[in-house]
Amino acid sequence: MIDDEILAGIEAVLMITDSAVTAADLAGSLGLDEDTVLEAIRILKADYDGDEDHRQRGFEIRHVAGGFRIFSRGDYHEVVKDFLTAGQSAKLSQAALETLAVIAYRQPISRPRIAAIRGVSVDGVIRTLLLRGLIVEAGKEATTSALLYATTRTFLDTMGMNAIDDLPDIAPYLPEDADVAELGAQDTEVLAEIDGALDADSDDDLDDDSESTAEMSRVAD
Repeated sequence: MIDDEILAGIEAVLMITDSAVTAADLAGSLGLDEDTVLEAIRILKADYDGDEDHRQRGFEIRHVAGGFRIFSRGDYHEVVKDFLTAGQSAKLSQAALETLAVIAYRQPISRPRIAAIRGVSVDGVIRTLLLRGLIVEAGKEATTSALLYATTRTFLDTMGMNAIDDLPDIAPYLPEDADVAELGAQDTEVLAEIDGALDADSDDDLDDDSESTAEMSRVAD
C-alpha cells in the first residue's frame, strides 16, 4: 500500500511543473524507487478517473513526452475554453500582448525561451493564445524537444498584415546597449538560423548608417 504522504508529494510536484516529469526524476527528488512512483501514479490516476463510489475529477494524469503531467480533463475542453475567452473577444491582457510580441518577433520559439525573455511564467498566457488561434505549435527544438510556437494566419488577419515581414522594425525600441546575449545566449539550432539572419540584417543597417553619416559629413563640409 502506498503511503498517503507519497501520493501527496507526487501530486504536489505534478501540480506545479510546466513540463512532463519522468518517473526517474520523481523518484530521485522524493527519495523513492521508480516502481513505487509508477504505482503511486497509477493510484492517483484511478482516483482522478473516479469509480462507482467516487466522482471523476476535472483533471487527469497523462503520460506524455516520456513523463507525466496533470492536465484539465479533455471532456471539459469547451468549458475551459469558454472560461479563458469569456469577455475577452476584443481585448488581450498586457501579459498576453507581451508574450504574443515575443513569439511574433522570435518565432519559432519555445515556452522556456519566452519565459526567460519575459522573466515570468507564460503557461496560462500560452494556453489563452492557443485557444484564441493566434499561435500554433510549430515543431520541437532540436536539442531539448521543447515545443516551438509560431503565429498564425488569424494573428496576421487580426493585426491587418499580409505577412510576418510587415511587423515594424523592433530595433528603434531597444536600448542602445542592449545585450543580445541575455536574450539568446542558449539558442537552439532552429533559433540559431533565425538569429543569423537577424545579425546579417543588423550588419546591413550598420553599413547604411555609416554611409548616411559619411554623406552628412560631406554635406556639412
